[in-house]
Amino acid sequence: MAHNNNNPSPLISLLILSLSLCATAQQLRPNYYSAVCPSLEATVRGVVAQKFRQTFVTVPATLRLFFHDCFVEGCDASVVVASTPGNTAEKDHPDNLSLAGDGFDTVIKAKQAVDNIPGCRNKVSCADILAIAARDVISLAGGPWYRVELGRRDGLTSKATNVEGRLPQPTFNLKQLNSLFASHGLTQTDMIALSAAHTVGFAHCDRFANRIYNFSKQSPVDPTLNQQYAAQLQSSCPTNVDPLIAIDMDPVTPKKFDNQYYKNLKDGKGLFNSDQVLYMDPRSKPTVESWAKNPKAFQDAFVVAMTKLGRIGVKTGRRGNIRVDCGRFN
Repeated sequence: MAHNNNNPSPLISLLILSLSLCATAQQLRPNYYSAVCPSLEATVRGVVAQKFRQTFVTVPATLRLFFHDCFVEGCDASVVVASTPGNTAEKDHPDNLSLAGDGFDTVIKAKQAVDNIPGCRNKVSCADILAIAARDVISLAGGPWYRVELGRRDGLTSKATNVEGRLPQPTFNLKQLNSLFASHGLTQTDMIALSAAHTVGFAHCDRFANRIYNFSKQSPVDPTLNQQYAAQLQSSCPTNVDPLIAIDMDPVTPKKFDNQYYKNLKDGKGLFNSDQVLYMDPRSKPTVESWAKNPKAFQDAFVVAMTKLGRIGVKTGRRGNIRVDCGRFN
């Protein structure tokens, strides 16, 4: 008798149903691990706080790591993966070489601490740990605390070639910034809010040297820069020294996550062109002026933007997995 191969077996039907339920269940939500790893957030916070006490660089390093991760392959911790002889990973693309090691170290140590808890072992993704750690460094530096949506899987791909053209550059104008952020479903308001991460960051001299030396035939210094500030930058970054010397992006409160970033833009102290343009362009200037005066409005907008950032390109179900070691694929 001929068998009808069009009808799946009960076992396959059950598997399909369980997979679809799994996919449905794996939408991001704040309490995703509450049943399997209730101590997750406290554990990550403990590691992040210890790193924060050791070095403040943990704050901008972790925050940038999260942003660079989400903008390339989606928030899947692919940026944490190390290169192997057969593959040059994202972290070794030139745009990622300035990512400070403390960000990677924070994620790896937090993952180890979580996996040391028997019930949590191999249950929590590196992508989710990075998302939690980014929130925690913001909070530790004086910024807002917010609930982090969880349920991401770790990505299965990390290639340096995929980074090209996916990250904002210091030379970008408003149109370029808006276009790049819009490609990820983020608005101009989100972009201006996320730019405030530069209130705790640092940059190497070679990233802004074009603004303080040989800017144009008419002006050796970018005229949108505060001239006194430009002189300070020239003093810190003379042309004959290592271009990788690091400069605080916020010259006023470099170790505090606050709205000083927007006040700096009003004073002509945006380090990158992509910073200063937010005040120079009439389309974004009103937002900068508003948040320079209203820290609460800025913080609220930042939380919205960070939450939206954390949803970009999320892998769920079989599109990802949970890495045993954040630095390499299973």
